[in-house]
Amino acid sequence: MKTILLPTDFSKNSINAIAYAVTLFKDVECRFCLLNVQKASSFISDDLMTVSSSTTIYKTLIDAAKKSISNIISTIEKKHHNKKHQFISIVDYDNFIDSINQVSKKYEVDLIVMGTKGASGLEKIIFGSHTVRVIQRCNMPVLAIPDRCKFNSVNKVTFATSNAKQFNTDEFKPLKEIIALEHSKLDILHLADQNHLAYDAFDNMEFFNSNFNEAKHEFINTTSVDMFHTVQKYIIDNHIKMLAMMNKKHSFLERLFTRHNVETFAFNIDIPFFLMQYK
Repeated sequence: MKTILLPTDFSKNSINAIAYAVTLFKDVECRFCLLNVQKASSFISDDLMTVSSSTTIYKTLIDAAKKSISNIISTIEKKHHNKKHQFISIVDYDNFIDSINQVSKKYEVDLIVMGTKGASGLEKIIFGSHTVRVIQRCNMPVLAIPDRCKFNSVNKVTFATSNAKQFNTDEFKPLKEIIALEHSKLDILHLADQNHLAYDAFDNMEFFNSNFNEAKHEFINTTSVDMFHTVQKYIIDNHIKMLAMMNKKHSFLERLFTRHNVETFAFNIDIPFFLMQYK
């Protein structure tokens, strides 16, 4: 059985991500762990005035969060009636990342699915701060769902890479599982910037041919500055439904999340973003 962690702050973004995950894995036996992490600072002064002397702030927060999760689970079960899915309610009172890591270890989580805020207004922030921190500091694959992204199909997936490293089979198991859900077509987008010559993309060709022999390969020379626009254009032009990458520090992915690049090049992505981890 697959175990999927669904962090939620009860926002529309997180509820949307939960709905997406439940639909995407409709044919898979799954245990969904709905996690809410509370902080004392979230309890405003007006709320404090309504708390009786016999009730602690902690208990009030936890009980309210448990009730909210219970309502979400009840809504999902009434809508889908999927006997392949089990739901676990978890409320923690901890640092957000520490809680994610502890729950992932305890329940042997295979995947984290989170909602994102999207790039909008003058801020042009692609992902909410929680999602960025999970991607940077957790060792689990992460599927980030944009706030207005509704599930319809994942028939075309693109894996973008600059081939900075030799890949191995274990690292790509999550991608194989995602592709298998709807027998998706896979495009492998080889990106060469000024630090990686075009022929470097062939370093992993034997690996890709062995593991994804039906994949379509595209080789694109670009610059670091234009790389973001290049990926975005490819997604639009080829009707891609999900973008996948390998998460590595000091890589293309990390540069993608720098505030300067995001604001300057406004890399707006409105499809699910799947991040795998180097082993």
